[in-house]
Amino acid sequence: MAHPEGDSLAGLRTALRRILITLIGVPFVVAIAMSLVDSYRRRGKRPKPFPTTPPRTVAVGDGDVTTYTFGRDLYDDMLAAIDGAQRQILFETYIWKGDATGERFKRALIAAAERGVDVYCTYDAFANLVVSPAFQRFPPSVKVLRYPVYSAGWRFFDLRRYGRDHRKILVVDDHVGFVGGYNIGSAYESEWRDTHVRITGPAVWDLKRAFADFWNLNRRRRLRGSERPLLLETASTWEPRVRLQRNVPRLWMFPIRAMYLEAINRASRNIWMTQAYFLPDEDFITALKDAARRGVDVRLLLPLKSNHIVADWISRGYFTQLLGAGVRILRYRDAMVHAKTATVDGTWATVGTANIDRLSLSGNYEINVEIIDEAFAAELEEIFEVDQSHCLELTSGEWEARDMHRKFTELVLAPLRPLL
Repeated sequence: MAHPEGDSLAGLRTALRRILITLIGVPFVVAIAMSLVDSYRRRGKRPKPFPTTPPRTVAVGDGDVTTYTFGRDLYDDMLAAIDGAQRQILFETYIWKGDATGERFKRALIAAAERGVDVYCTYDAFANLVVSPAFQRFPPSVKVLRYPVYSAGWRFFDLRRYGRDHRKILVVDDHVGFVGGYNIGSAYESEWRDTHVRITGPAVWDLKRAFADFWNLNRRRRLRGSERPLLLETASTWEPRVRLQRNVPRLWMFPIRAMYLEAINRASRNIWMTQAYFLPDEDFITALKDAARRGVDVRLLLPLKSNHIVADWISRGYFTQLLGAGVRILRYRDAMVHAKTATVDGTWATVGTANIDRLSLSGNYEINVEIIDEAFAAELEEIFEVDQSHCLELTSGEWEARDMHRKFTELVLAPLRPLL
């Protein structure tokens, strides 16, 4: 005997299930299709030249900070530091390409180890899946930690164990450290616009401690289960103007987001921010809008077209709110801008590895240097102005006049925001 009420309930469940699958599946299908088409269109295309500034050094506290905006300048100084190492090298990167530039770094690190320097290297396996396994083989003289693609082990419900190692650090002896947005590869050397800093003085010890903490937390992932911890010889000296903010998902520590929000909320004159990928949460958007509405000059510099087209489209979903509040949106043309920097009120500044997205601010291992110094902030402001000269500013009128299919695509991709 038929039961109309039961049949209706089953039909409703089926309809809801289909709607749910559609809501979840369609954004993924669209994202995959967009990525494939974009990859095809990029084949054979080379970025055009872009303006850069030469490396410049300012004194901060008891040390110096040198800022780099062109990969070749940075790599030359990093390799010179490696070649001059006497006791220890700590090298950490997210992407390490097996191309000519990657080989230069590999040879330099091996040569340092062969002359008696303690060389520690760590890189993210997931980010280097397409790199030849042969390139990833090192002699025993180099201590290498390949952070695994899957890091949760049997604790697959523990969200603290899923963060990627997105940091980029080089520390040589006790004298010099490098940190910023640059990965290692030939394309980054001349085709991407990024920002990195070289640090001397007491803050170098903070970089050493950041590397050592990550190494010790994950050292058992090396082939030898009895790997001894990396111990530091002396304590750090506090440098009040320079702080290293570290996201450590394993310990549920995410101070970089709080660092940004505090600086934005304290701003009274200007906030100039450069980001490769901009997919913030609502609190971050609200803080920027509130700052603009109280008269702060808020400028957001983003790629016109990044290397992740889906991130670009999802990011555009925030533009209506930002433009409506008075935030200026500047889009960098002809090349990928990969920098993660900001300045506030000509006093506060940051350079680092963290993007403004969920993965960086509440998921990955990241590190940003926070500097409170007028001379360094002025340096970053000058770099921002050079980059701005190579941008197209997005106006409210232009944004509101975009095609309907663009608005529809932004709407379809919106459910992916929490994943990025």
